[in-house]
Amino acid sequence: MADFSHQTDRLILRDWRAEDWPRFWQLTNTPAVMRWLGGLADDTLRNGSQERLESYARDFGHTLWVMQRKDDGGHLSGEMLGFCGLKRGNVEGSPVFGMAEVGWRMREDAWGHGYAKEAATASLDLGFGKFGYDEIVALTVQGNAASWGLMRRLGMKRREDLDFQDDRWGPELNPTIIYAITAQEWAQRSNG
Repeated sequence: MADFSHQTDRLILRDWRAEDWPRFWQLTNTPAVMRWLGGLADDTLRNGSQERLESYARDFGHTLWVMQRKDDGGHLSGEMLGFCGLKRGNVEGSPVFGMAEVGWRMREDAWGHGYAKEAATASLDLGFGKFGYDEIVALTVQGNAASWGLMRRLGMKRREDLDFQDDRWGPELNPTIIYAITAQEWAQRSNG
């Protein structure tokens, strides 16, 4: 299978390379970035994350891809910003297990520049186009207003019927709240 790469105006979404992992964790395994994700990741969590992301690419043809700024002289030119892309819901027993999910995680100095929206828009386009999904969900927690705010800006709608308690986390990170958008809603939004 050829390496995946997709470009937007300012970004490249691409498959992972072995040398990406140390830099990714250096940039994103910080208290601010990991605040709503269960806290700093130890070696076990980092290794598990790497294995999962690599398995998504192998098993589904997509993953949470490396998000890299094009080398264009702009803010963080040429730099890895984090990840964004598509996975399958992997919390066993949850209402979204196995569903297509869009997700993102970015280094703190890249926040507030529209990169996440640009990458998530491309990921949704790919999810509904290239990968043929009928509906895509996104997961967050109530306290993470930046995350659910982006979900709303993407046209996703709150799906309280899919919310769930995740026993891996305490009360600050529960319940997991769900937003979703269908292929039809995305097409109307894109054409409207």
